[in-house]
Amino acid sequence: MHHAVQAAIAHLPDRGHAIEELAKADEGFLSLCEDLAEAQAALMRWERSDAPVGTARCSEYRELVRDLVAELETTLDRNANGQESP
Repeated sequence: MHHAVQAAIAHLPDRGHAIEELAKADEGFLSLCEDLAEAQAALMRWERSDAPVGTARCSEYRELVRDLVAELETTLDRNANGQESP
């Protein structure tokens, strides 16, 4: 399984099957999963950082992760309702 798909499933475990299936069928959705994985990795790096801007960056990446998860949910819902994903 693609690491980005695993990252998405970690945030939405109850939708794991739908995430796997849509990621196989939709390059845009897979790209969104990749964005989430990268944002999550960056957040983890900033959480370990001693840099003065670390707290601010953590906040920014947490918000980005939340936004990407929300976008994944919207895309999954749209797909489940028979509409094409963006």
